[in-house]
Amino acid sequence: MSDTSYTPPKVWTWEQQSGGRFASINRPISGATHDKELPAGKHPFQLYSLATPNGVKVTVMFEELLAKGHEGAEYDAWLINIGEGDQFGSGFVDINPNSKIPALLDRSGDTPVRVFESGSILVHLAEKFGEFLPASGPARTEVMNWLFWQMGSAPYLGGGFGHFYAYAPEKWQYPIDRFAMETKRQLDVLDRQLAEHDFIAGKDYTIADIAIWPWYGQLVLGRLYDAAEFLDVESYKNVMRWAKAIDARPAVSRGRMVNRAFGELHTQLRERHDASDFDTRTQDKLEAGDS
Repeated sequence: MSDTSYTPPKVWTWEQQSGGRFASINRPISGATHDKELPAGKHPFQLYSLATPNGVKVTVMFEELLAKGHEGAEYDAWLINIGEGDQFGSGFVDINPNSKIPALLDRSGDTPVRVFESGSILVHLAEKFGEFLPASGPARTEVMNWLFWQMGSAPYLGGGFGHFYAYAPEKWQYPIDRFAMETKRQLDVLDRQLAEHDFIAGKDYTIADIAIWPWYGQLVLGRLYDAAEFLDVESYKNVMRWAKAIDARPAVSRGRMVNRAFGELHTQLRERHDASDFDTRTQDKLEAGDS
């Protein structure tokens, strides 16, 4: 099939078999496909997620809050396997009608509060604990500028470049060129900003960094789409410096492991219910115990 062989019909219809790797994940309707209650643990926060870049934002945020001594930020993290359709269970849809991870239930108050969309979760937690987001003024606005930049930009990286470069059933030059160009433009935006600032929004580490790093930081570190060489990421020296600095934070290392169900077994903590789980319940230890 060539780039020019497709003529759109007058009315589009869904052909599930054309969806490639994501045929079982994406569909043109919303709502639950089956009844399934979500598990719940003992902590104030119940997180339902997977360690995609959007999921990593939230687990990094929780681990950073705990590292700062906020005991009230303890959380249970439950694995949502999107490849098996867990996000379409009735319990998950009750928390996030958009059926996307991450989704959070905040039980720290009198009435449970559902929070969905990763950016909303970051702001919710930042305001609740008074961390990683200035309370007011121009500094807060600058953080929010970059948080919303990420929310608007990352679909071009993930759903655009990542999909056509790494996941689409066939490799087509036009969409790969289109989204590679946009991804490199976004990296240049970040590189210019980081040429003058230690962190994305200024001198302090904020939710802007926590939101942007799982996408663009991990991209330049070679962890997304096997595309580092293709995108010449080494040329973005300021982004690389920033990405490595954040990668070295212990809370970030822990956050990357939570709800991870792929990669080397010692990096997978599929569920997290206590800080000790990082030492005792990674997948390599669980599977060794079964043998």
